[in-house]
Amino acid sequence: MEFLRQVLVILAKDVRAELRTKEAVNAALAFAVMILVLFSFVFDPDEATTKMFAGGLLWIVFAFAGTLVLNRSFAREIPNDCLDALVAAPIPGSALFLGKALANYLLVAAVELVALPVFGILYYVRWYERFWQVMLVLALGTWGVTVIGTMFSALTVNIRLREVMLPMITYPMLTPALMGAMQLTVDLMNGKSIAGDATVWLKLLVGFDILYTAASIILVDIVLVG
Repeated sequence: MEFLRQVLVILAKDVRAELRTKEAVNAALAFAVMILVLFSFVFDPDEATTKMFAGGLLWIVFAFAGTLVLNRSFAREIPNDCLDALVAAPIPGSALFLGKALANYLLVAAVELVALPVFGILYYVRWYERFWQVMLVLALGTWGVTVIGTMFSALTVNIRLREVMLPMITYPMLTPALMGAMQLTVDLMNGKSIAGDATVWLKLLVGFDILYTAASIILVDIVLVG
């Protein structure tokens, strides 16, 4: 219970800090909507081929927009040596990591839930017909993006060019999760359900989330202190 309380304290602190300024969320949301609008002028939404890559475009937008939120995760702790205070606080590194990861998850998911209806309107995609399956893929894919992004945000926090380095080292690691999320989303956007061969991609997403969450919890102390 004490561990859970520590996680929730970090989560609440990060969410409140972001909601005071809304810098990262507003930037991520503006970026996501802008890219979706720009690409809607390039492709004909009525073409069947458009729906074949619309899911891939959606996750590329989510990945890039999410980085804007994730980059601020540990960077906001730099002023006044707040990061050093957090590391020195009597809480395990895993609690600190999970609290920040969950806060990032909520913020990134909020951006995605606003961008998703915009995507549906601009591309004439009836994503709501498979609502719960779309939400499942969104939840699993977003956690994969968040857990990797939070860990590398901690790793690059003291690098001068962290805004450049974070995407460069995050996206290659996200390739399996993005492949699974894209494939499942494309199928759902084309009216197919998650069944048969598609379950392989779902298992890939679940396995990716479990593996990298466990690895991040184990390695976070080394990343923060070492």
